[in-house]
Amino acid sequence: MFAKSGNCKSCNDCNGKNAILCILSEEELNILNQNRYEVGYKPGENIIKQGTAASHLILLTSGIAKLYLEGLDNKNIILELVLPHQLLGSPGFLSDNRYHYSVTAIENCTACFIDVQNIKLLLRKNPDFMEAYISSFSFESNKIYERLISLTQKQMHGRISDILIYLYKKIYQSETFDLILSRQDIGELSGMTKDSAIRVLKDFESEGIIKVDGKQFRILNKEILDEISNKG
Repeated sequence: MFAKSGNCKSCNDCNGKNAILCILSEEELNILNQNRYEVGYKPGENIIKQGTAASHLILLTSGIAKLYLEGLDNKNIILELVLPHQLLGSPGFLSDNRYHYSVTAIENCTACFIDVQNIKLLLRKNPDFMEAYISSFSFESNKIYERLISLTQKQMHGRISDILIYLYKKIYQSETFDLILSRQDIGELSGMTKDSAIRVLKDFESEGIIKVDGKQFRILNKEILDEISNKG
């Protein structure tokens, strides 16, 4: 639904929360505010649909979403989880004006839609903003390359280790967390079937590496997880 919440009053409020927006002056932030709007999403609702027209850059302002590629036979690969204040939508709007991945809310989310034409105006106007923008999405590309190594060259136990390390270090920043992902999501994050992912998780639990209690995960042995990840 359309909304205006405390998460998205103006682009000035996000200045300092997003490294790219920090570079813009108040006048330039006011340009971003033109034709900008916020939308609220429930779990399971699409924020971006792969293949549709890229008319806006999107900034998640609250909640967590999953970013994934839609493959053949309804098989998806989740590339990453999206946290608040991360920009979405590039590089399609600078090439073929299409979104090249889908993004779906996995909990209640709000997202700010920024007109692509205003972004292009500021890229031409502010060289520092352009450099920061390119650097940011180059960094995101590098993360995807690292994910491809895990998905294509590691065995199942190595891939699940990578996912657990990613979750407790990057997403939850805690060795104990309540997982909001489904087991199907874990399979799509690790590039395997849901049943295979569940089997590996059970192996880790029986070996005392993790403890699973419903949705709660607890990392018991970080060193072993790192070792399995490194060996692949």
